[in-house]
Amino acid sequence: MHTHNDKPVSGQFTAHYAGNIRKMKVSAHMHQPARYQLPIGEQLIDMNTLLGREISLSYAGDIHCVHCGNKTKSSFNQGYCYRCMTTLAQCDTCIMRPELCHYDQGTCREPAWGEANCMQDHFVYLANTGTIKVGITRHVSDGISSRWLDQGATQALAIMRVQSRLISGLVESALKSHIADKTNWRTMLTSHPQEADLVSLQASLLTKIDEELSAITDEYGFAAINILSNQAVNIHYPVTAYPKKVKSINLDKEGGFSGELQGIKGQYLLLDGDRVINLRKYAGYALRISHT
Repeated sequence: MHTHNDKPVSGQFTAHYAGNIRKMKVSAHMHQPARYQLPIGEQLIDMNTLLGREISLSYAGDIHCVHCGNKTKSSFNQGYCYRCMTTLAQCDTCIMRPELCHYDQGTCREPAWGEANCMQDHFVYLANTGTIKVGITRHVSDGISSRWLDQGATQALAIMRVQSRLISGLVESALKSHIADKTNWRTMLTSHPQEADLVSLQASLLTKIDEELSAITDEYGFAAINILSNQAVNIHYPVTAYPKKVKSINLDKEGGFSGELQGIKGQYLLLDGDRVINLRKYAGYALRISHT
């Protein structure tokens, strides 16, 4: 394996991988760039070591569901076959809109899955992804959530811990009247945003939704919401150059690409020529990847 400082030789690919991919595994520690690994087949590619190198990626034409493994002509919800998309709880509408969680109504597609994943504590957070947004996550490990990393957040702050996914959705819905809940991926990919005072913003937002929070605790009990007092986390990404004008690569249309890897942020690869590709979109695709 070449070191990070090796200069790539155009066209002279020395390592090859093939198989169905999954979303990149990512972890981060304070003051260190996020570390990315791409699962492909039975292997893991250390993506950070490929910065500054030539990479080549081609789509073999096959897609296998990330849940059941069956071959599928089309991918739904970032890697599922149609059957899994329409039967799994993790693909239900309430995953995207947690305020619609219907576990308590006895209509969850998979009650055991709902018990393990939705009827557990969740965190409501603020994140800086180029614009400030609100979101929810189940896990904050060592002060950082993988959700923040997947969204390309450069700052994040967990502002409250709540008792279930439904309650997190109700709080998020209240906050959406005052702050965005979506990431502008083009903005996220084109720069390292200016630092924001998320702690002061938390205080301001909590004042604005005081009535909504009171209504939630009246219905679900005072233990349903726990306001947190944290400091914002700063997150760094392995990027040497940001695109000036994003040009998105579509594997279904283009079949593949080659070029210098200039950065990784969120679940995106940043390439020379202002090109980017969201690898998570192609989870389950059979790819062939080579690098110098």
